[in-house]
Amino acid sequence: MASSIQNNRVSPSGYCVCCRVCNMWCWRAFKWLPVLLIVSIVTWSYYAYVIQLCIFTIETTVQQCIYLVFYHILLIMFSWSYFKTIFADIKPIPDKYKLPESELEKLLSAESEDGQRAILENFAKDLPIVTRTMSGSVRYCNRCVLVKPDRAHHCSICSRCVLKMDHHCPWVNNCVCYHNYKFFMLFLGYALLYCLFVMSTCLPYFIRFWKVLANAQGEFGAAAGAGRYHIVFAFFVSLMFAISLGSLFGYHCYLVANNRTTLEAFRAPMFRGGADKNGFSIGAFNNFKEVFGNNPNLWMVPVFTSLGDGCQFPVRREHQLQTFTTPHEAHGYESMGITRSRSDLTDDSPVEASHIP
Repeated sequence: MASSIQNNRVSPSGYCVCCRVCNMWCWRAFKWLPVLLIVSIVTWSYYAYVIQLCIFTIETTVQQCIYLVFYHILLIMFSWSYFKTIFADIKPIPDKYKLPESELEKLLSAESEDGQRAILENFAKDLPIVTRTMSGSVRYCNRCVLVKPDRAHHCSICSRCVLKMDHHCPWVNNCVCYHNYKFFMLFLGYALLYCLFVMSTCLPYFIRFWKVLANAQGEFGAAAGAGRYHIVFAFFVSLMFAISLGSLFGYHCYLVANNRTTLEAFRAPMFRGGADKNGFSIGAFNNFKEVFGNNPNLWMVPVFTSLGDGCQFPVRREHQLQTFTTPHEAHGYESMGITRSRSDLTDDSPVEASHIP
């Protein structure tokens, strides 16, 4: 552990600064390609649907207006959610989790892993953390030089530790985490509705296209030329994306209902009592409100309403009591209480209530 920290603190000698800067900017530009692809597809779909279908193909004004109104509502909500997911303010880990220079020097000079573990345990005793590594040690990031809060992980793409990290998504060029998980869920939901709407409204004209294939001018009128192929492609593209988005959205709905991240679904969080995939689950509805907030009027709006601070999370009773309480204090806790540090328990004041009602 100490050697890794030392290696991170030493700058590579003889490395061309210009090449390094060039590679950095090339890598940053490359990471935006998936986002540009999505924006290009949505831009083309707008032309195919609004111009070719609604204006050139549909003949009744009432039908045109209805289609255009619903289409633009879905497009606005989808684009808004996508924008918020990409450009969400991913805040850094609070300073209280970072090792001060004095503690870092002690960690580097420790002669054994047991010594390093004791130093981290002593530093983390006042931090509200309940999860541990597989070996039972404090979760520590030697790249960021900090103790990881519960559910935080280091992202190798972003080169930083991220609160309640779910995964790094190349399609949004950002980490999906505590600060934008609600936006990501809305992005998936509105993108799925967008695809289903385009697919369902293009379907009748897609069928008519095949029926009049022998007579290209048939019922398509002005759209009988290249425009009809835009409608056909819009149907197939929306169908393809609807299938993939439907499976992904369904999976993340399952994760929200069980209060898990993608990383926790693959490897259950480790508590002092062992691994528990449901350690942070406090009931399906409370799990939902932890992501979407307490105000139902804002659940479907891409504004930040998630509960908590991203560092502390309610845990099941056995993990909270096991880590931070003594037997005579156990009766005072609720099963959905916030994790509290040992130093907090020295106070005789009542136990802090959960932030989830």
